Amino acid sequence: MDIPYTVEPRPDTGLYNAKVGIWLFLASEVMLFGALFSSYILLRVGAPQDFWPHGWLNIPVGTANTLVLITSSITTVMAWASCKMNQFGKFRFYHACTLLLALTFVCIKSYEYHDKFTHYEIITKEGKVADGHLVTKTADQITISGRYVDDRKELYDLKAHHKPGGHKHEEITIPNAQIQHISSYGPWHNTYTAIYFTLTGLHALHVIGGAIVIGFLWGPGARMWKTDHERFTNRIEISGLFWHFVDLVWIFLFPVLYLL
Repeated sequence: MDIPYTVEPRPDTGLYNAKVGIWLFLASEVMLFGALFSSYILLRVGAPQDFWPHGWLNIPVGTANTLVLITSSITTVMAWASCKMNQFGKFRFYHACTLLLALTFVCIKSYEYHDKFTHYEIITKEGKVADGHLVTKTADQITISGRYVDDRKELYDLKAHHKPGGHKHEEITIPNAQIQHISSYGPWHNTYTAIYFTLTGLHALHVIGGAIVIGFLWGPGARMWKTDHERFTNRIEISGLFWHFVDLVWIFLFPVLYLL
């Protein structure tokens, strides 16, 4: 027995089953990300004065990633439109572009993560604070390319403490015996990095999950093009709706994390 309303719309909603399902799923996703955005706001307004990071993220890199994701939304719409116009070759092309753009987004995000995991803040037993990127690390000492700061507040608001000539970085070698505390800028570093990695990491998982679905529809799932063209087109539309949601979430993440 065939499942009803897989293609034709339901009389009660005016939508076919999959479209009802994706809208219900996206409603739950809105609640998930809404809770995380609310957590970010509460953590930020509750942070001690002058100890909420500003300027920690690379705005040009984030802008490039935003353009990549917006372009991928355009290509997934073009893939769906190509299905509607019965142009299989163009569908495959646009969906391939979406996959490549998704991979580009994840690669750029991985580059940003790597930058944070190799960035260290070191407090020596004399009370000095060094900050910079890892050069070498041995059993006896660690070398970073960075600087010493007089006040830890300089590390939190890089915009306010940015000097006209820029921060002068030099190689600093610190014996392990002199280190009181050392921490990379991973999710364990402070509240900001914890919420940053939670928000962007969950978003990246959505990008990867959406790309897997799109990849399946581009590859083995495309066999349905010949057997049930209309239902296959609906599947492309459903995957596109999810992809637009992923794009929309990043449109909110980018200004909140990078610009504000």
